[in-house]
Amino acid sequence: MAHHQLDKLDKKILEMVSKNARIPFLEVARACNVSGAAIHQRIQKLMNIGILTGSEFIVDTYKIGYQTCAFIGIVLKDLKFFNSVVGSIKAIPEVVECHYATGKYAMFVKVYAKDNRHLLHLILERLTVIEGVLTTETFQLSLDEIFKRQLSVFDICLPDCPDSTETI
Repeated sequence: MAHHQLDKLDKKILEMVSKNARIPFLEVARACNVSGAAIHQRIQKLMNIGILTGSEFIVDTYKIGYQTCAFIGIVLKDLKFFNSVVGSIKAIPEVVECHYATGKYAMFVKVYAKDNRHLLHLILERLTVIEGVLTTETFQLSLDEIFKRQLSVFDICLPDCPDSTETI
């Protein structure tokens, strides 16, 4: 995977837009002491090289009736099923995250359901019936999401990190 050199301006821009993707470029420009055009060009560069990948609105799942959040480990019959299982899981709208994992479980998924009965339906009728899935294990039900954030390491500099640029 390619690493890119980021200077202080790039880091400041990333710090600001990761906290608020809708922040006006002129506000970022003022905070960074550069022109709006410079911010626009930098953000375009960060998008072109794949460091920034869009923006999003966050839906409060509880307020729309999805009050149960669960984390589920999935064991595959064979790793050759991985890609097809991922494709099938992507088709389940209640699955909001899927992580390739090490150890006993090939992947972990985060699922939102309306209630426990809906969660049971998702597990028995949607996940375990996917060809290639051997078994699932529900680890935890989340009682509440305390916080969720973007990685924010742009102002952290280790002792061996130069002041002007850092490879990430």
